[in-house]
Amino acid sequence: MAVESPRPWTAPIGPSRTRSSARAATDVRIPMGVADLDHLSGGVPLGSVVLLWGDSGSGHQEFALTSAAHLMMYHDDPGFHPFHLGGYQGPVAVPGRVLYVSTSRSRENLLQEVDAAFDAPYRSVLREHLAFHDLSPAYFSDSVVPSAWSAVGTPLLGGTRTPPGGGAGPLGAIADIIESEGEKNLVIVDSLTDLIVRKATDPEQLVTLVKGLRRRAKDLGGLVYLLLTKGVAPPSLEQALSDSVDGVLSFAWQASPHHSQRQRTMVIEKFLPVLAHLREEQHGRFVIMVRDQSGLVTTQYERV
Repeated sequence: MAVESPRPWTAPIGPSRTRSSARAATDVRIPMGVADLDHLSGGVPLGSVVLLWGDSGSGHQEFALTSAAHLMMYHDDPGFHPFHLGGYQGPVAVPGRVLYVSTSRSRENLLQEVDAAFDAPYRSVLREHLAFHDLSPAYFSDSVVPSAWSAVGTPLLGGTRTPPGGGAGPLGAIADIIESEGEKNLVIVDSLTDLIVRKATDPEQLVTLVKGLRRRAKDLGGLVYLLLTKGVAPPSLEQALSDSVDGVLSFAWQASPHHSQRQRTMVIEKFLPVLAHLREEQHGRFVIMVRDQSGLVTTQYERV
């Protein structure tokens, strides 16, 4: 049986230097948990569906994990909001918990990776607040992978022994999980990449699911991240998925003439409620770093 989600709350936090005085006080938003981005944008509207799209290892998964950890750190201790969420005025809605929907990885696989990458506060808050759904049995059900490799041996926090979705496969399971537990929570779907390379996945059904999710998410009032690796899907499918979400954050490795090593960057390719609150000079690349003590952080802006 699923663990009941604690209800999120709204709270005004910090003095605002970015929000217009004309914005109604009832315009509640959800912070993304990356302090500089939240400070500049004022957070995102409730019910946003965001595509985190990037080169392999370029930071899209780290963005999702940093967001989850910082939101739950604020959940545990709102006094640290300037560090975790940036200094802007609310009211804001903080998700009650994090649902991590994995198509092919186990909870322990993910947490072992987190343990190796981040310091203790990040490890502990994610282990405490992550409600994990492992869809491996549904994902590998019609493949050459032995059932023992994909079996979920014990009930998972926030999950069930039998995956949701019935005979609808992983797409139906994702829809069922979000419908039953996604209200006012942060949902991370890891990943669209797995679904696209799965032979049994109909691309049209995948796009339809994302379009339906975008519509339903407005009623559920949480925040949904969809992870996708660049170059896996045909350009037409990538474009269809981009058109079917509220926001697209694009991550990439960039070579710089000023550095001997590559650097990771993030571009807000699409997100009207966020871009509208950024100054023109900030409509460029965010140079990002991933640190064991602070997760993903932005370090500077580059005009493009």
